[in-house]
Amino acid sequence: MSESPSVPLTTADGVPLKTSLRRAVRRSKLKAFLLVSPLLLFLVIAFVMPIFDMLWRSVDNPEVSNTLPRTVAALEDWDRASLPGEPAFAALVEDLREGQAARNLGLLSSRLNYEKSGMRSAISRTGRRAGNLEPPYRESLIEINEAWGELDTWKLIQRESSPYTLSYYLAAVDMQLSPDGEIVKVPEHLQIHAALFWRTFWMSAVITVMTLVLGYPIAFLLANLPLRHSNLLMILVLLPFWTSLLVRTTTWIAILQSQGVLNDMMVAIGVVADEARWQMIHNKLGTIIAMTHILLPFMILPLYSVMKTIPPSYMRAARSLGGRPFLSFRRVYFPLTIPGIAAGGILVFILSIGYYITPALVGGQSGRFITNYIAYHMQSSLNWGLAAAIASILLFVVIVFYWVFNRLIGVDKVKLG
Repeated sequence: MSESPSVPLTTADGVPLKTSLRRAVRRSKLKAFLLVSPLLLFLVIAFVMPIFDMLWRSVDNPEVSNTLPRTVAALEDWDRASLPGEPAFAALVEDLREGQAARNLGLLSSRLNYEKSGMRSAISRTGRRAGNLEPPYRESLIEINEAWGELDTWKLIQRESSPYTLSYYLAAVDMQLSPDGEIVKVPEHLQIHAALFWRTFWMSAVITVMTLVLGYPIAFLLANLPLRHSNLLMILVLLPFWTSLLVRTTTWIAILQSQGVLNDMMVAIGVVADEARWQMIHNKLGTIIAMTHILLPFMILPLYSVMKTIPPSYMRAARSLGGRPFLSFRRVYFPLTIPGIAAGGILVFILSIGYYITPALVGGQSGRFITNYIAYHMQSSLNWGLAAAIASILLFVVIVFYWVFNRLIGVDKVKLG
């Protein structure tokens, strides 16, 4: 018995059903994309573009090549063994004349001054007098400023003539390029950024441990108390989110200062003498206390979200099998909460190393983080390249911690209740 050929299914207008389904899926995907496109555009403008701009600034080095093009060209065949010839000095004079007329020598002098002290005054003074100079230029330039007679100055100009540089990253870890291009440490009295990185990381780790020690019992109570009591406790946990960060920080200043509430209470009950009040503000201790309080909810909520999923019958079963309370907790309950510990730990640690306001207000000189010096280089020293390099290193550290956490635990474990 012969089989009849199969007839493809079609829609009412004669279009094959498979084709119609594919079109419907494409339309639904297009609608979904159009719905999320404003959010994607916002993320690109407010998040992705600033990050790429920061990474670009950390290696961008256009000042020398744009302002001294003739000098850079004259130094291409320089042997670096002795001062360059008269053509290089003549090219420098022409470039400085043009830069003085265009009023763009400020960026050049600042850039070279980051690498060699005294270059700002050398360039500005020479630029003002370049219009009156006559050849031969070599002796005239050296007479204006002795820096032009130093071999290191010309090596610096040649080295920084590249449009890209790693100098900012080296400076971010207290290193620099020698006149011969070797990587060396900066003088000891200028070594500050590496110590600040170390301080930021270890204090962030301490804050993370403190939030875990304080937050674990609270999360346990939230997960096991009756609903009416746990709701009240949850409101108390979330209450800091409804208060300004600046208000919370200044409140800790009022509490911890020498004439503050806490010291007054300890003097009143006789714990400390009035002339021996504790210094708990404008130091590392003040930063740790204030930031532990501020970041505590970010540890409690991931712990609570994990503890809430642990059936109480597990602990009852462990007790019924003869396990003592502490042994049952250590062998049964605690291992099940490790994903919450990891999620809260990575959240608190990453937020800690990027904090700025709290260390600036309560940290003093010994309790400030590297983020405070990013602000300093952007607002005071105007060394945006160095600020971008420091921020890029912090971004890299955050990415590494995120990658390790994702490999070991999984980002899907990060839940806020």
